[in-house]
Amino acid sequence: MAEDGLITVQSRFGVTETIDRLTEVVKRAGLLVFARIDHAAGARDVGASLRPTELLVFGNPRGGTPLMQDRQLAGIDLPVKALAWEDEDGKIWLSYNDPRWIAERHGLGEASRAAVEAMVAGMKKVIAAAAGMDQS
Repeated sequence: MAEDGLITVQSRFGVTETIDRLTEVVKRAGLLVFARIDHAAGARDVGASLRPTELLVFGNPRGGTPLMQDRQLAGIDLPVKALAWEDEDGKIWLSYNDPRWIAERHGLGEASRAAVEAMVAGMKKVIAAAAGMDQS
């Protein structure tokens, strides 16, 4: 499991392109995009500065519903989301909550184990594709 429940990988692309790529990958995988939030634009709107930072919220009820059927409060962490962000050195990162951490946080059991493992595999695949990582 990732430290503090977060998995972070480096992207080969800028923040906007990383989120554009993630959007396309998740749509091709049959997932729904619920929201895209540009935090840096929000900061500009209030006269503040923030390095490029964008959040994509996505998922599929087939994947998340079993977790909520197991423990309804798991819905606070669903749908899944990924944050593309630029660090102080100009490197681009893509971070997301480890589905196993979500399961542990909510005390999920056998009823949702298969769905959690499917989410683990699915997130790894879409994140790797969006970040331009070797998927071997």
